Amino acid sequence: MKVFVTGGSGYIGTAVIKALNRHGHTVRALSRSEHAARAVQHLGAASVRGSLGDLAVLNDAAAHAEAVIHLAQAQTGEEDLAAATAMQDGLGPGPYLHTGGTWVYGDTDGVVDEDAPWNPPALVAWRKPVEDAVLARAARGGRPVIIRPGLLYGGDNRLIETFFTRPGREAGAIAYIGDGFQHWALVHVEDLAELYVAALRAKAGSIYAGVGGISPTAREVAQAVSHGAGLAGKTVSITLEQARADMGPIADAFALDQQITPTRARAELGWAPAFTDPLAVFAQE
Repeated sequence: MKVFVTGGSGYIGTAVIKALNRHGHTVRALSRSEHAARAVQHLGAASVRGSLGDLAVLNDAAAHAEAVIHLAQAQTGEEDLAAATAMQDGLGPGPYLHTGGTWVYGDTDGVVDEDAPWNPPALVAWRKPVEDAVLARAARGGRPVIIRPGLLYGGDNRLIETFFTRPGREAGAIAYIGDGFQHWALVHVEDLAELYVAALRAKAGSIYAGVGGISPTAREVAQAVSHGAGLAGKTVSITLEQARADMGPIADAFALDQQITPTRARAELGWAPAFTDPLAVFAQE
């Protein structure tokens, strides 16, 4: 299958292109710079020069593809929706995979699935109208699919690394917010990449939570990271206010208590995450 990918040179995109290649797909990837173009070419994908704001480029690239995987991070909901619309207009009936995130569910109060009500922190509240518009294309002959990844780990993960190099690290400990009992719905980036490939055969209107294995607490993750960093498991609690002052609004997302099941993707797509013990991975890094 000929697949057009946005965000191909990024953290998730790199893993997705590799997975697509392994499964025999042909990939073209949006590249907003010469550096990004070289990166995707090194992965075996052809480069399409442009950015998310270049709607004509997106439309044309989608028109020459059989599927689209939208991974690039937009700056606003308006930008994301405009890009999604341009690509869906160009693609026609092929699968269009749009990236959301599990943070939109807020605190889950136990284990939930994709049908859980939304209660997003302000950081991701803009996703609702975008996803609604994307999914509405199913009624007009499109084949939209939403992937909502959990908190990613594995490889060169800048997001989670940023959290764990914040307050406490200078004092020889790894920080967590509050009592640290909030659960994190985690997914390894390589498992997530396999989910995107599997979702190319999903039915129109499908929504999948990209989470795998157990959902450890933030304190457990901090302890594992501490061991991996050679700090002998030392951790320290910081307040949400401290985290906000240091990290900004994303701190509220790291404070969420989430447990989400990947049962739907397992049942409908046969997706079987290979990394089911995130704490072991963190302890090794």
